[in-house]
Amino acid sequence: MEATTLSEARVYVGTYAKYNNGSLSGAWLDLSDYSDKEEFYEACRELHEDEEDAEFMFQDWENVPEGLIGESWISENFFTLRDAVEDLGDTEQEAFFVWCNYKNRDLEGENADFLVRDFRDEYQGQYDDEEDFAYEIVEECYDLPDFAKTYFDYKQFARDLFMCDYWFDDGFVFRAA
Repeated sequence: MEATTLSEARVYVGTYAKYNNGSLSGAWLDLSDYSDKEEFYEACRELHEDEEDAEFMFQDWENVPEGLIGESWISENFFTLRDAVEDLGDTEQEAFFVWCNYKNRDLEGENADFLVRDFRDEYQGQYDDEEDFAYEIVEECYDLPDFAKTYFDYKQFARDLFMCDYWFDDGFVFRAA
């Protein structure tokens, strides 16, 4: 899944009537300007006030995860999820979507606050590779003298850690739950 920053999400809003008449007339709307779905749709109505009962067509979008938008709809859960991940930094948000994709989490149907809570429970950080994470575990958890560290097999330790207890994807480490 490509990196997604929900605070930078935007949608190009046109209408089916304009499209059917050969026009792509519309505008990019930044979803961060709207608190919820209804406020967003109100802005769409104002944008296309030249049409009576306009049918909105979302012709393009950026930073909106798959399953939360389609050509003619946007999920209410987008706004809830955007607010729930607001406290996560950009790197953590990227890790969040890696985690959601790996775990096959349902962004449309699941409670956004529970998703973020579960993510925080499992997220360990960003690392160059599994061995880099293993090195940190040894440094933090084991009081090995320096001479012993020179004999320690970090590669094999990493292999053991990632057999059952952790998983690694796209530079991020997560605790297996």
